[in-house]
Amino acid sequence: MKTIGLIGGMSWESSAEYYRMINRHSKALHGGHHNAKSVLVTVDFAEIEALQRAQDWVALGERMADAARQLEAAGADLVVLTTNTMHRVHGAIEAAVALPFLHIADPTGAALRAAGVERVALLGTRYTMELPFYAERLRDKFDLDVLVPDEAARNDVHRIIYDELCHGVIDAASRAIYVAIIDELAKRGAQAVILGCTEITLLIGADDSPLPVFDTTALHAMAAVEWAAR
Repeated sequence: MKTIGLIGGMSWESSAEYYRMINRHSKALHGGHHNAKSVLVTVDFAEIEALQRAQDWVALGERMADAARQLEAAGADLVVLTTNTMHRVHGAIEAAVALPFLHIADPTGAALRAAGVERVALLGTRYTMELPFYAERLRDKFDLDVLVPDEAARNDVHRIIYDELCHGVIDAASRAIYVAIIDELAKRGAQAVILGCTEITLLIGADDSPLPVFDTTALHAMAAVEWAAR
């Protein structure tokens, strides 16, 4: 079994969910008393969030590259970045270390295509929904038509992530806002919805959504475990 290297802390709430999911998948795959072999490097999310607001992606890339180098030095065999948004700088990570990097959009895109989905809604931070790095990868690599909410709805999605979910606040009214946004995207032709922020998993599940849910956290965690077992 290979060692999974995790870059976490963005936020720690979702990093804890990653750790839980990875070990559950590992136990299910290997049985007995097995769990995943892993190394975790966490960053201070307050510093990351400030750089995101400043749109300083160069500095953010340097922070992620430094975390990846720490993972490599600690003996990791694979880099898993436990946040969708920071995949904006995945190139800086890949340039910094010799380790393979598991991009979060890839297992999600593969699962969508396997399910026969062609048009998908994307929820995430404002950066994930508005910058091209995420949707373009899904379009170019998996031939998916990606829809995002209108500007007002994007603001609501982003606000709930940063002001509530990153602090562990789960609010029924916010869940209702998300459900209404997903319903509107379904009316625009979306066949499924990507939970494209690792915090959204804390708020929305398959039973809440009017569309089939593709949870990037769960899919990424499962792909990491399967890679480590090869």
